[in-house]
Amino acid sequence: MSNNNIVMSKYQGLGNDYLVLDPNKNKVQLVGKKIELLCKRGFGIGADGILFGPILKEGKIEVRIFNPDGGEVEISGNGVRIFAKYLIDQQYVTKRNFTITTQHGDVEVECLNKRGTEFKINMGKASFQSDEIPVTGSKREVIGELFHFNGETYKATCLTVGNPHCIIMMDQVSKDSVKKIGPYVENDEHFPHRMNLQICKVIDPANLQIEIYERGAGYTQASGTGSIAAAAAAYRMGLTGPSVNVNQPGGVIEVEIQEDGTIYMIGSVGFIADLSIAESFFS
Repeated sequence: MSNNNIVMSKYQGLGNDYLVLDPNKNKVQLVGKKIELLCKRGFGIGADGILFGPILKEGKIEVRIFNPDGGEVEISGNGVRIFAKYLIDQQYVTKRNFTITTQHGDVEVECLNKRGTEFKINMGKASFQSDEIPVTGSKREVIGELFHFNGETYKATCLTVGNPHCIIMMDQVSKDSVKKIGPYVENDEHFPHRMNLQICKVIDPANLQIEIYERGAGYTQASGTGSIAAAAAAYRMGLTGPSVNVNQPGGVIEVEIQEDGTIYMIGSVGFIADLSIAESFFS
């Protein structure tokens, strides 16, 4: 392996794959176009995003999270779990409980098994307040409101769990149906920071099924924040209990909502490969 090459690691959380670029092992500047090219399947490595870290400062472990379009995001549930495994694999942390700093804030992580493949993450609390999500218009909770997307009317609930989500309950959910309205929801004028979409079917009070369309990424097989947003919305609307399995094409994420509103997410992570990338790719 050439000393001039850039080294990255690839992981997946329920089929949601990320590249980890460690600034302690590489001297390289991350810019939007390079992120986009790296994430583009067929031209780069292919990924649903890039995790840049650990950035070690003032005793904290920080990660920056980028979508495949090169845009930086506040938080990613699968991304945080993947980064937690990277920290354990590379021995940046040796304890079962530790904290990762994201753009959204500090996230508490617990590793649940010796192999470091199962993690429980404290994702904080959800807010349905329009000014916090944000959604345009008067200050209010955005629950069961009517929106028009691509000429159709939908009843939607919007919330933030560190990033913005729109939840639409449906009798049936499919990849085709979420892809059909996803771009319109993402870029709707009511959502100034753009919007993630989950269409959601209640199977029973302990199980949800979702399909996902992420801002800056498009159709996605799994989403940690999307899972907790769907669970929080369904619970708030009285459709499920506080503990729910969120089923998505990539697998299942367990969500637990505490009495004080704190949301925990439990899910698995898998290591795929360490990669050596030509320095010329970044020049």
